[in-house]
Amino acid sequence: MKVVVTLGSDALVKRGEPMDAKVMQKNVAQSAAALATIARAHRLVVIHSTGPQAGLVALKSEAYADSYQYPLDVLTAEAEGLIGSMIQQELANLLPKHTIVALLTRVLVKENDPAFKLPAKPIGANYSGEQAERMEKAHGWTMVLEGLRWRRVVPSPEPVRILELNAIRLLLKAGAVVICAGGGGIPVMANAKNEVRGVEAVIEKDLVASLLARKIEADALLLLTDVEAVFRNWGAADARPIRETTPSELRRHVFAPWSMAPKVKAACRFIDAGGKLAGIGRLEDAGMILHGLTGTIVRETGVTLDFVRKPRTAKP
Repeated sequence: MKVVVTLGSDALVKRGEPMDAKVMQKNVAQSAAALATIARAHRLVVIHSTGPQAGLVALKSEAYADSYQYPLDVLTAEAEGLIGSMIQQELANLLPKHTIVALLTRVLVKENDPAFKLPAKPIGANYSGEQAERMEKAHGWTMVLEGLRWRRVVPSPEPVRILELNAIRLLLKAGAVVICAGGGGIPVMANAKNEVRGVEAVIEKDLVASLLARKIEADALLLLTDVEAVFRNWGAADARPIRETTPSELRRHVFAPWSMAPKVKAACRFIDAGGKLAGIGRLEDAGMILHGLTGTIVRETGVTLDFVRKPRTAKP
């Protein structure tokens, strides 16, 4: 069967760890071990975060003014290539008989998307008030206060179309493990001549994963993070994990805008479109989530998990 997996930023750099290449390589190796288990039995597509790289880019940009000449779409492509190659290398070491492909992926958005008038997605490093003011004046960034520190926010438009979709389909059909749309993909717009150009935005990777899963008719969508499940009343004394649910039940709850909410939205969209299983939980539990044994399992009433046990039919 076909499985689409998203990796959160913690798969690259865990909370409190330095944004160091060796640290990232160690964490990617651990992530790859969980992914390889799935790839041995199923056709696999991996979409990863570029959060840590965005932080590094922001720090580099602050120190070297010349770096500001590169817009977000270019920086996303840079991060997608860097992290994608790390995952590709580790998976290739674990799966020597498989073809592992890291694919730069463009994602089309609409020029009239409301997100462009209201930048809201936080990216990059944290800044003091003085630093934030300097960034706003020098580079026109929009900054917001998060707790005691400031962060840059950018538009996060809805993904409309994945331009490399046909390539992804062909690679899957050939039996390849595909790593694509890192950080939500490279955001682009099309003009009247259907020519595309990059735009200053960051697309939510979980929504791109959901769109891709629907377009390739995946059986399962796994949205992996560092939390064991979706929690009801997160942060409160009576917080409880939601284990089995349907899209309609899940939509009754309110979740944090840039952490769990996109995952919930992505899962619900996938199931609404006919997907069999959407799972949200920890990376190390990926195999158990796929079998419905842990995490938050989203599916329509009456859908069984017998399909998970079907063997892989694609070439190794």
